[in-house]
Amino acid sequence: MTPRTPWQALTRARFPRTAWPWRSAGYLATGVVTGVPALLVLLLLVVFSLVLVGLPLLLLAGVALGGLERRRLRLVDLDPAADPHRVPDAPGLAAWLRVRVREQATWRELAYAVLHATVLWPLDLIVLAVALGLPAALMSAPVQLAFDGEEVKVVKAYLVTSYPQAFAAALLGAVLLVALLHPLAALAGARAALSRALLAPREAELRERIGEVTASRARLVDAFEAERRRIERDLHDGAQQRLVALTMTLGIARLDAPPGPLADRLAQAHDEAGRVLTELRELIHGIHPQVLADYGLGAALTDAADRSAVPVTTDIDLPRLPTAVESAGYFAVCEALANIGRHSGATRATVTARYGTSLTLTVEDDGRGGADPARGTGLTGLADRLAVLDGTLTIMSPQGGPTVLRVEIPCRPLPETETGPSGSSSPRTASSSARA
Repeated sequence: MTPRTPWQALTRARFPRTAWPWRSAGYLATGVVTGVPALLVLLLLVVFSLVLVGLPLLLLAGVALGGLERRRLRLVDLDPAADPHRVPDAPGLAAWLRVRVREQATWRELAYAVLHATVLWPLDLIVLAVALGLPAALMSAPVQLAFDGEEVKVVKAYLVTSYPQAFAAALLGAVLLVALLHPLAALAGARAALSRALLAPREAELRERIGEVTASRARLVDAFEAERRRIERDLHDGAQQRLVALTMTLGIARLDAPPGPLADRLAQAHDEAGRVLTELRELIHGIHPQVLADYGLGAALTDAADRSAVPVTTDIDLPRLPTAVESAGYFAVCEALANIGRHSGATRATVTARYGTSLTLTVEDDGRGGADPARGTGLTGLADRLAVLDGTLTIMSPQGGPTVLRVEIPCRPLPETETGPSGSSSPRTASSSARA
């Protein structure tokens, strides 16, 4: 496994020959580079804060430094630290400040900014001076002696007067460098762990964010279903009714027209209008079938099985479920039955629907098998649609068959007062056989 942090890299025998020692040194060095300006800015803002002008700027400085430090953390931590802040509900600086002041992450970033400006960067500098500066000074002894010509005092402590002594000091420096790379990386790893603890989102914040994403996704699903029902209603009450009126008008004109070319043209127009009306009705049924809205998933699945090109046996026992769940389950089964009719060569299929703690749908056929989502049979899009509801799609389709498609969607049944048309409850659908 590839090391993700200096601590993990330290367990490898070839650690000194990897990039991790130098990544660790770079992390500590850039800490000094950011720490000195942070100290100056902090002192300036503290002075301004005495007249209450610098308090908002102090918060802004902590947030800005936190964002920079999360990016700098990538030097020694290959797993990126997520931004712990929430997106404001409204635009503008005032809304942004209200959200940031109420977040714990903002105050942790401010605490980190103070710690970084006063303690951490001097510590980084000391570690670099000992781990890299001391060995570098020893290894430069021959060069210093060559420039001086007579003697040189290495690291202000050891007097070197000859080249054997200088090369011995250089050898000691090289050994010391290799030895000190390990504590250097260990301290860089500890420094990174402290930064992640203060700047990355906490578990509670992650749970809250996941809850927000889940709620937002549920709202999007509900909005999508509402829009689809609106389109179905507009087509049913608008375009379909006009086509019906047009078909009736053409039919009456066809009856009144005398035999001849005009009657033939009217007959063609009447037949074409009838075909368009049939296609529109099928389109409306595909958008959101009325039986699904009125009687629920059980009745809709029975209807879909009855219209299948392959004889289908159904075994369905379902209560009324949330609209989005029923819609996703219905179109999953319809897609599966369409694939069976087009690709499988099956002579029979079975649809089983049950509800325990989740909706479970199973579609099985006796076809040739080998169903592959990569071949564009709609299975990939079906899995994406189910994922929006935390559902899963499982396909078992060995060559030679049979193919079993299983859908699971976690949900809760609707209360009795919300089921069925006009608020009445819908009876469960018992086992039945369609197109036997």
